[in-house]
Amino acid sequence: MTPSLSPVGALARAADYDRYLSAVFAPAACREALFALIAFNHEIARIPEAVSEPMLGRIRLQWWREVLDAVYAGVSARRHEVAVPLADAIRACALDRAPFDALLDAREADLESEGPADLATLELYAAATSGSLTELMVRASGVASGPALEAGRQIGTAWALIGTLRAAPHAVAQGRVMLPADLFTQAGITADDLQAGRGVERFAAVAEPVAGRAAELLTKARQARRVVPRQGRGVLLIARLADLYRARLRRAGWDPRDPRLVASPLRKQAAMLWGSIAGLY
Repeated sequence: MTPSLSPVGALARAADYDRYLSAVFAPAACREALFALIAFNHEIARIPEAVSEPMLGRIRLQWWREVLDAVYAGVSARRHEVAVPLADAIRACALDRAPFDALLDAREADLESEGPADLATLELYAAATSGSLTELMVRASGVASGPALEAGRQIGTAWALIGTLRAAPHAVAQGRVMLPADLFTQAGITADDLQAGRGVERFAAVAEPVAGRAAELLTKARQARRVVPRQGRGVLLIARLADLYRARLRRAGWDPRDPRLVASPLRKQAAMLWGSIAGLY
């Protein structure tokens, strides 16, 4: 499961192994483009945590907007380990700009956001970030239109919802609450409680609605399975890992700090390999 990697492939593998793994199951001719998209997403996703004030984050995001401006204007990309392969991917795969703009806008909103007020707001954020990225990855796999794109958006959104649950302790440690505020209020717990390990049994009241919505989105995406072209199914196999993490969260009593939530690379590979063989994402 570790082919010879280009520099951007190595970046993608180190930064986001789960999405990297889904790219490995895509057609070989598409993988470099997929690695570039994964690396780009990592670059912009880490900006809110990497800067000390919102203005610095906006400057970094503006730099990426200018990279895209140049690419779509047909100008050579700036010399950068991710910008150059990203430009190659956009041109080779004729990728639309709109999903990139949705990603950048959502990350800019991250810089000053206090977190989502409710589940609907969280889902909109998940769709703009991970949903947009997964749509781009489906397009880069050679699927220009049709139900596969909607399935990609749904799976990407579900993936982000599950990921937000798993990352809750890390986010709180960074001073950010990325889960719905109304669910915390209804559960009678605070971010400080979560950080201190208090009220974990009440965290289920926050986690279950989020995980339940993710399950609904995965079910909808799978209804299109028979009409999704074969070349688009590889990147959608990340849905198998969403199932894996959701099941582990449930077995852990929805405690996002439980070490049993961690899955080995071999376990992830097996889940995706079985899905690939069976034609099930």
